[in-house]
Amino acid sequence: MRRLKQFYLGFMLAFMYAPIALLIVYSFNASKSRANWTGFTFDWYIALINDPEISKALYNTLTIAVLSSAISAVIGTAAAVGADAMRGIKKSLIMAVTNIPVVNPDIVTGVSLMILYIAVFRFFPGLKLGYGTLLLSHVAFNTSYIILSVLPKLRQMDDNLYEAALDLGATPAAGFFKVILPEILPGIVTGALLAFTMSLDDFVVSFFTTGSGVSNLSILIYSMARRGVNPKINALSTIMFVVVLLLLYIINRTDTTKKKLKNL
Repeated sequence: MRRLKQFYLGFMLAFMYAPIALLIVYSFNASKSRANWTGFTFDWYIALINDPEISKALYNTLTIAVLSSAISAVIGTAAAVGADAMRGIKKSLIMAVTNIPVVNPDIVTGVSLMILYIAVFRFFPGLKLGYGTLLLSHVAFNTSYIILSVLPKLRQMDDNLYEAALDLGATPAAGFFKVILPEILPGIVTGALLAFTMSLDDFVVSFFTTGSGVSNLSILIYSMARRGVNPKINALSTIMFVVVLLLLYIINRTDTTKKKLKNL
């Protein structure tokens, strides 16, 4: 039974990661064909770096991911604090609305946001779909992840700590920044990292809410793949996979170090 479990685990890991391993290998293939291996080369990585279209898409992707995560962290934290203070049907309603962007299909979110922007732009003819609408869309669906990450930390916190700070003369703002914020900071960081990852990964919402000349990496890869498999896509995907892997390693190492320091 134990060997069967090990075989099943190994099979599932191979099923998930074998395509990624194959993609990484062929990113160093000198030939454009996936059927033949003609030699080892870094040419596709050099071509990737020198491609202005990919550089622009990478810039859009990273800036939107960082900005949307930061804006969502501020909005989501404030919303979580407010929702935690509510009781009864109001809190249930807020939580139901918060969960909608998480469980709602991406295509529904993307199309609805596109219709909203087009309706608003009728009153403001100078505005159009582009970088701004793309950023707002990412903030819209990322805020829910921040709220859902911060709320558990607020529930774990002792409410008497904030009340005690006010009784000792702290202003509500000082009480929040010196008492509440340090307690919920791990939840904010976790939510922000999740929002950053979701922003990097998003395609459907971005596809419907961006305009001509503005694209992120997911949209660019989709458009390049429609014209045929380009080895630069393999190189780009390899770099993104390695970066995400390094981020996960750093986060896990940081968490392990913190736990060890607490146990000392």
